[in-house]
Amino acid sequence: MDNLQTMRAFAAVVEAGSFTAAAEQLRLTKGVVSKQVSQLEGRLGVRLLNRTTRSVSLTEFGQAYYERVARILTDIEDLESAAQERQTEPRGRLRLTAPQVFGDMFVAPVVRRYLELYPETTVELILADRFVSLVEEGFDLAVRIAEPPDSSLIARKIRPVRHVTCASPAYLGRRGTPHHPRDLRDHDCVIDLNGRTPRTWRYRANGEPLTVNVNGRAAVNSAASARGMALEGLGVALIPDFVIAADLAAGTLVELFAENHAYDSAVYTIYPHARHLAPKVRRFIDLLNERLKDSPDWIARPFCPSPVAPELQPPAPAAAPLQVKAG
Repeated sequence: MDNLQTMRAFAAVVEAGSFTAAAEQLRLTKGVVSKQVSQLEGRLGVRLLNRTTRSVSLTEFGQAYYERVARILTDIEDLESAAQERQTEPRGRLRLTAPQVFGDMFVAPVVRRYLELYPETTVELILADRFVSLVEEGFDLAVRIAEPPDSSLIARKIRPVRHVTCASPAYLGRRGTPHHPRDLRDHDCVIDLNGRTPRTWRYRANGEPLTVNVNGRAAVNSAASARGMALEGLGVALIPDFVIAADLAAGTLVELFAENHAYDSAVYTIYPHARHLAPKVRRFIDLLNERLKDSPDWIARPFCPSPVAPELQPPAPAAAPLQVKAG
Protein backbone atom coordinates (compact mmCIF):
# COMPACT_ATOMS: atom_id res chain seq x y z
CA MET A 1 0.00 0.00 0.00
CA ASP A 2 1.23 3.49 -0.89
CA ASN A 3 2.48 5.26 2.26
CA LEU A 4 1.16 8.60 1.02
CA GLN A 5 -2.25 7.10 0.37
CA THR A 6 -2.51 5.74 3.93
CA MET A 7 -1.41 9.11 5.35
CA ARG A 8 -4.12 10.86 3.32
CA ALA A 9 -6.73 8.40 4.59
CA PHE A 10 -5.65 8.99 8.19
CA ALA A 11 -5.74 12.79 7.80
CA ALA A 12 -9.15 12.61 6.15
CA VAL A 13 -10.59 10.63 9.08
CA VAL A 14 -9.20 13.15 11.57
CA GLU A 15 -10.49 16.15 9.66
CA ALA A 16 -13.89 14.64 8.81
CA GLY A 17 -14.43 13.22 12.29
CA SER A 18 -15.44 9.72 11.18
CA PHE A 19 -14.54 6.92 8.80
CA THR A 20 -17.86 7.28 7.00
CA ALA A 21 -17.40 11.00 6.26
CA ALA A 22 -13.76 10.47 5.26
CA ALA A 23 -14.79 7.70 2.86
CA GLU A 24 -17.31 10.04 1.20
CA GLN A 25 -14.66 12.74 0.75
CA LEU A 26 -12.12 10.28 -0.66
CA ARG A 27 -14.76 8.51 -2.79
CA LEU A 28 -13.84 5.18 -1.26
CA THR A 29 -15.73 2.66 0.83
CA LYS A 30 -15.62 2.86 4.61
CA GLY A 31 -13.95 -0.55 4.71
CA VAL A 32 -11.12 0.58 2.40
CA VAL A 33 -10.43 3.70 4.49
CA SER A 34 -10.45 1.67 7.72
CA LYS A 35 -8.04 -0.85 6.20
CA GLN A 36 -5.66 1.93 5.06
CA VAL A 37 -5.56 3.50 8.52
CA SER A 38 -4.98 0.09 10.13
CA GLN A 39 -2.10 -0.58 7.72
CA LEU A 40 -0.57 2.79 8.65
CA GLU A 41 -0.80 1.95 12.35
CA GLY A 42 0.67 -1.48 11.71
CA ARG A 43 3.61 -0.01 9.81
CA LEU A 44 4.28 2.51 12.58
CA GLY A 45 3.71 0.01 15.36
CA VAL A 46 1.54 2.42 17.35
CA ARG A 47 -2.16 3.24 17.63
CA LEU A 48 -3.13 6.60 16.14
CA LEU A 49 -6.90 6.59 16.72
CA ASN A 50 -9.18 5.53 19.53
CA ARG A 51 -12.27 3.96 17.96
CA THR A 52 -15.73 3.50 19.42
CA THR A 53 -19.00 2.65 17.74
CA ARG A 54 -19.95 6.33 17.74
CA SER A 55 -16.72 8.30 17.36
CA VAL A 56 -12.99 8.35 16.76
CA SER A 57 -10.40 10.39 18.64
CA LEU A 58 -6.67 10.88 18.39
CA THR A 59 -4.24 9.23 20.74
CA GLU A 60 -1.45 11.36 22.17
CA PHE A 61 0.98 10.11 19.54
CA GLY A 62 -1.76 10.33 16.90
CA GLN A 63 -2.14 14.06 17.59
CA ALA A 64 1.58 14.73 17.11
CA TYR A 65 1.67 12.49 14.04
CA TYR A 66 -1.36 14.21 12.48
CA GLU A 67 0.20 17.67 12.86
CA ARG A 68 3.29 16.53 10.94
CA VAL A 69 1.26 14.65 8.33
CA ALA A 70 -0.99 17.69 7.72
CA ARG A 71 2.07 19.87 7.00
CA ILE A 72 3.56 17.25 4.68
CA LEU A 73 0.32 16.85 2.72
CA THR A 74 -0.05 20.63 2.43
CA ASP A 75 3.52 20.95 1.09
CA ILE A 76 2.85 18.22 -1.46
CA GLU A 77 -0.35 19.93 -2.60
CA ASP A 78 1.49 23.25 -2.93
CA LEU A 79 4.23 21.65 -5.03
CA GLU A 80 1.74 19.94 -7.29
CA SER A 81 -0.29 23.13 -7.72
CA ALA A 82 2.84 25.17 -8.43
CA ALA A 83 3.91 22.68 -11.09
CA GLN A 84 0.47 22.81 -12.71
CA GLU A 85 0.41 26.60 -12.62
CA ARG A 86 3.79 26.86 -14.31
CA GLN A 87 2.36 24.83 -17.19
CA THR A 88 -0.62 27.20 -17.45
CA GLU A 89 -0.39 30.30 -19.62
CA PRO A 90 -1.34 33.55 -17.87
CA ARG A 91 -4.84 34.77 -18.68
CA GLY A 92 -7.10 37.63 -17.66
CA ARG A 93 -6.43 41.09 -16.25
CA LEU A 94 -3.33 41.86 -14.19
CA ARG A 95 -3.76 44.98 -12.06
CA LEU A 96 -0.60 46.39 -10.52
CA THR A 97 0.77 49.60 -9.08
CA ALA A 98 4.26 51.12 -8.96
CA PRO A 99 5.92 54.45 -8.03
CA GLN A 100 5.63 57.10 -10.73
CA VAL A 101 9.25 57.49 -11.80
CA PHE A 102 10.35 53.90 -11.27
CA GLY A 103 7.21 52.67 -12.99
CA ASP A 104 7.85 54.81 -16.06
CA MET A 105 11.48 53.75 -16.26
CA PHE A 106 11.34 50.05 -15.48
CA VAL A 107 7.88 48.60 -14.94
CA ALA A 108 6.20 49.91 -18.10
CA PRO A 109 8.78 48.23 -20.41
CA VAL A 110 8.19 44.94 -18.57
CA VAL A 111 4.44 45.39 -19.09
CA ARG A 112 4.99 45.73 -22.82
CA ARG A 113 7.13 42.58 -22.91
CA TYR A 114 4.56 40.72 -20.79
CA LEU A 115 1.74 41.62 -23.17
CA GLU A 116 3.84 40.42 -26.11
CA LEU A 117 4.52 37.06 -24.46
CA TYR A 118 1.02 36.41 -23.14
CA PRO A 119 -1.63 37.52 -25.64
CA GLU A 120 -4.54 36.34 -23.47
CA THR A 121 -3.77 38.94 -20.77
CA THR A 122 -4.56 42.59 -20.21
CA VAL A 123 -2.66 44.86 -17.82
CA GLU A 124 -3.77 47.86 -15.79
CA LEU A 125 -0.72 49.72 -14.48
CA ILE A 126 -1.45 52.47 -11.93
CA LEU A 127 1.53 54.74 -11.19
CA ALA A 128 1.26 56.31 -7.73
CA ASP A 129 3.79 57.15 -5.05
CA ARG A 130 1.36 56.50 -2.18
CA PHE A 131 1.02 53.12 -0.47
CA VAL A 132 -2.15 51.59 -1.86
CA SER A 133 -4.21 48.91 -0.14
CA LEU A 134 -3.80 45.92 -2.41
CA VAL A 135 -6.81 44.02 -1.12
CA GLU A 136 -9.22 46.94 -0.69
CA GLU A 137 -8.34 48.52 -4.04
CA GLY A 138 -8.23 45.29 -5.99
CA PHE A 139 -4.54 45.09 -6.97
CA ASP A 140 -2.83 41.80 -7.77
CA LEU A 141 0.67 43.17 -7.27
CA ALA A 142 2.61 46.26 -6.16
CA VAL A 143 6.18 47.30 -6.93
CA ARG A 144 7.64 49.47 -4.18
CA ILE A 145 10.95 51.02 -3.11
CA ALA A 146 10.29 50.08 0.52
CA GLU A 147 9.12 47.11 2.54
CA PRO A 148 5.37 47.06 3.18
CA PRO A 149 4.20 48.29 6.59
CA ASP A 150 1.49 45.60 6.49
CA SER A 151 2.84 42.26 7.71
CA SER A 152 -0.08 40.43 6.08
CA LEU A 153 1.56 41.01 2.69
CA ILE A 154 4.41 39.09 1.10
CA ALA A 155 7.42 41.18 0.03
CA ARG A 156 10.01 39.77 -2.38
CA LYS A 157 13.23 41.76 -2.64
CA ILE A 158 14.53 42.21 -6.19
CA ARG A 159 17.53 44.52 -5.91
CA PRO A 160 18.96 47.27 -3.68
CA VAL A 161 18.51 51.00 -4.21
CA ARG A 162 20.97 53.64 -2.95
CA HIS A 163 19.82 57.11 -2.04
CA VAL A 164 22.47 59.53 -3.25
CA THR A 165 23.12 63.02 -1.91
CA CYS A 166 24.01 65.17 -4.90
CA ALA A 167 24.23 68.69 -6.29
CA SER A 168 25.17 70.38 -9.55
CA PRO A 169 28.66 71.78 -10.13
CA ALA A 170 27.07 75.23 -10.51
CA TYR A 171 25.49 75.07 -7.05
CA LEU A 172 28.70 73.79 -5.45
CA GLY A 173 30.68 76.53 -7.17
CA ARG A 174 28.30 79.16 -5.85
CA ARG A 175 27.75 77.86 -2.30
CA GLY A 176 30.76 75.66 -1.62
CA THR A 177 30.97 71.88 -1.23
CA PRO A 178 29.64 70.32 2.00
CA HIS A 179 32.08 67.68 3.26
CA HIS A 180 29.93 66.04 5.93
CA PRO A 181 26.17 65.46 6.24
CA ARG A 182 26.08 67.89 9.18
CA ASP A 183 27.15 70.66 6.78
CA LEU A 184 23.74 70.43 5.07
CA ARG A 185 22.30 72.65 7.83
CA ASP A 186 23.99 75.58 6.09
CA HIS A 187 22.81 74.65 2.58
CA ASP A 188 19.67 74.87 0.49
CA CYS A 189 18.16 71.43 0.02
CA VAL A 190 15.54 70.19 -2.42
CA ILE A 191 12.97 68.29 -0.37
CA ASP A 192 11.32 65.17 -1.80
CA LEU A 193 8.02 64.88 0.03
CA ASN A 194 7.65 61.21 -0.87
CA GLY A 195 10.11 60.22 1.82
CA ARG A 196 8.85 59.02 5.19
CA THR A 197 10.81 61.81 6.88
CA PRO A 198 11.29 64.29 4.01
CA ARG A 199 13.06 66.98 6.05
CA THR A 200 15.16 64.57 8.10
CA TRP A 201 17.82 62.80 6.05
CA ARG A 202 19.38 59.65 7.43
CA TYR A 203 23.03 58.62 7.04
CA ARG A 204 25.63 56.25 8.40
CA ALA A 205 28.76 58.10 9.49
CA ASN A 206 31.66 55.89 10.55
CA GLY A 207 29.21 53.01 10.83
CA GLU A 208 26.88 54.87 13.20
CA PRO A 209 23.40 56.20 12.33
CA LEU A 210 23.15 59.95 11.84
CA THR A 211 20.11 62.13 11.14
CA VAL A 212 20.29 65.65 9.76
CA ASN A 213 17.42 68.13 9.61
CA VAL A 214 17.44 69.97 6.29
CA ASN A 215 15.63 72.95 4.84
CA GLY A 216 15.14 74.49 1.44
CA ARG A 217 12.87 76.72 -0.61
CA ALA A 218 11.79 73.93 -2.96
CA ALA A 219 9.72 70.88 -1.94
CA VAL A 220 8.31 68.42 -4.48
CA ASN A 221 6.65 65.02 -4.42
CA SER A 222 8.61 63.53 -7.30
CA ALA A 223 12.16 62.23 -7.60
CA ALA A 224 12.11 63.39 -11.22
CA SER A 225 11.31 66.96 -10.16
CA ALA A 226 13.96 66.84 -7.44
CA ARG A 227 16.47 65.77 -10.08
CA GLY A 228 15.48 68.63 -12.36
CA MET A 229 15.83 71.20 -9.59
CA ALA A 230 19.20 69.81 -8.56
CA LEU A 231 20.36 70.08 -12.19
CA GLU A 232 19.15 73.68 -12.22
CA GLY A 233 21.34 74.46 -9.22
CA LEU A 234 18.55 75.05 -6.72
CA GLY A 235 20.18 73.00 -3.99
CA VAL A 236 21.39 69.68 -2.65
CA ALA A 237 19.04 66.74 -3.23
CA LEU A 238 18.67 63.19 -1.94
CA ILE A 239 17.61 61.06 -4.91
CA PRO A 240 17.42 57.31 -5.66
CA ASP A 241 20.39 56.15 -7.69
CA PHE A 242 18.35 54.76 -10.59
CA VAL A 243 17.04 58.28 -11.34
CA ILE A 244 20.43 60.02 -11.54
CA ALA A 245 22.87 57.28 -12.62
CA ALA A 246 23.43 58.89 -16.04
CA ASP A 247 23.79 62.37 -14.51
CA LEU A 248 26.47 61.16 -12.10
CA ALA A 249 28.32 59.44 -14.93
CA ALA A 250 28.15 62.60 -17.08
CA GLY A 251 29.24 64.86 -14.22
CA THR A 252 26.13 67.05 -14.40
CA LEU A 253 25.44 65.99 -10.81
CA VAL A 254 28.13 65.32 -8.19
CA GLU A 255 27.73 62.73 -5.44
CA LEU A 256 28.39 63.98 -1.91
CA PHE A 257 29.31 62.03 1.24
CA ALA A 258 30.06 58.74 -0.51
CA GLU A 259 31.96 57.63 2.60
CA ASN A 260 29.04 58.62 4.87
CA HIS A 261 26.34 57.19 2.68
CA ALA A 262 22.63 57.79 3.04
CA TYR A 263 20.24 55.02 3.94
CA ASP A 264 19.68 52.24 1.45
CA SER A 265 16.40 50.63 0.48
CA ALA A 266 15.37 48.11 -2.17
CA VAL A 267 12.89 47.31 -4.91
CA TYR A 268 10.23 44.90 -3.71
CA THR A 269 7.35 43.10 -5.35
CA ILE A 270 4.46 42.95 -2.89
CA TYR A 271 1.36 40.80 -3.06
CA PRO A 272 -1.26 39.38 -0.68
CA HIS A 273 -0.68 36.07 1.04
CA ALA A 274 -1.84 33.23 -1.16
CA ARG A 275 -1.11 29.52 -1.10
CA HIS A 276 -1.07 29.38 -4.89
CA LEU A 277 0.11 32.48 -6.73
CA ALA A 278 -1.80 32.98 -9.98
CA PRO A 279 0.24 32.36 -13.15
CA LYS A 280 -0.46 35.90 -14.40
CA VAL A 281 1.21 37.33 -11.25
CA ARG A 282 4.04 34.81 -11.04
CA ARG A 283 5.11 35.32 -14.65
CA PHE A 284 5.17 39.11 -14.30
CA ILE A 285 7.30 38.90 -11.15
CA ASP A 286 9.71 36.59 -12.96
CA LEU A 287 10.01 39.00 -15.91
CA LEU A 288 10.63 42.00 -13.67
CA ASN A 289 13.19 40.08 -11.66
CA GLU A 290 15.04 39.02 -14.82
CA ARG A 291 15.14 42.60 -16.08
CA LEU A 292 16.43 44.18 -12.88
CA LYS A 293 18.28 41.71 -10.71
CA ASP A 294 21.26 40.92 -12.91
CA SER A 295 21.86 44.45 -14.18
CA PRO A 296 25.19 45.60 -12.70
CA ASP A 297 24.35 49.29 -12.77
CA TRP A 298 21.33 51.52 -13.27
CA ILE A 299 23.41 53.49 -15.77
CA ALA A 300 22.29 50.97 -18.39
CA ARG A 301 18.82 52.51 -18.14
CA PRO A 302 19.11 56.30 -17.81
CA PHE A 303 16.24 58.41 -16.55
CA CYS A 304 13.36 58.56 -19.00
CA PRO A 305 10.02 60.11 -18.06
CA SER A 306 8.42 59.35 -21.43
CA PRO A 307 6.58 56.15 -22.46
CA VAL A 308 9.49 55.17 -24.71
CA ALA A 309 11.49 52.21 -23.41
CA PRO A 310 14.43 53.47 -21.32
CA GLU A 311 16.99 51.45 -23.25
CA LEU A 312 15.98 53.38 -26.39
CA GLN A 313 16.41 56.80 -24.79
CA PRO A 314 19.63 58.82 -24.77
CA PRO A 315 20.73 60.26 -21.42
CA ALA A 316 18.86 63.42 -20.51
CA PRO A 317 20.85 66.54 -21.39
CA ALA A 318 22.13 68.67 -18.56
CA ALA A 319 20.00 71.70 -17.81
CA ALA A 320 21.66 75.09 -17.77
CA PRO A 321 22.29 76.44 -14.27
CA LEU A 322 19.59 78.78 -13.03
CA GLN A 323 20.72 82.39 -13.24
CA VAL A 324 19.68 84.48 -10.24
CA LYS A 325 20.08 88.24 -10.51
CA ALA A 326 20.12 90.44 -7.44
CA GLY A 327 17.66 93.30 -7.27
